[in-house]
Amino acid sequence: MIQQQMDGIGSGFVHPLTGPDHFLAMFAVGLWGAQMGGSQVWRLAVAFPMIMVVGGILAILGLPLPHVELGIALSVITLGTAIGLAWHPSSWIALTLIAFFAICHGYAHGTELPRTVTPTDFAMGFVIATGLIHVLGIGVGLVLQKTLHKRRLIRYLGALIALSGVYFLIV
Repeated sequence: MIQQQMDGIGSGFVHPLTGPDHFLAMFAVGLWGAQMGGSQVWRLAVAFPMIMVVGGILAILGLPLPHVELGIALSVITLGTAIGLAWHPSSWIALTLIAFFAICHGYAHGTELPRTVTPTDFAMGFVIATGLIHVLGIGVGLVLQKTLHKRRLIRYLGALIALSGVYFLIV
């Protein structure tokens, strides 16, 4: 029983780390929050995994959600572009974007759930990994926000993330 639980948490944990599209989107959420500063630093990073679970549940229930991979690619493009442009929208706009993208990512995680693990265990794993990737993005963003030169670097990093999203869209 404990081994099955650990296998479920482990496979859920590894999932966001092995998909570059998922990893970049999660990293970008943290980076964008750090770039915006204030309460957005943690608001986005907390909202994303919570809403992502809803997307996972939709997939586990078998409810159709068309164009999920398109939504994932657009999440990387949009978040990277937001960082590249140093866009600071109002909180509700940022959270609405994050919610839409979180549903797409969660749905993808839910559809890739191994049949040999418990959905709850798998979800715990992917939520923990997602949170850690957000924290990594926040950390990088906070370090890069210290000087004007580094603030430009964060914008270039955003542009690189957006270009990666274009690649995911094409491939």
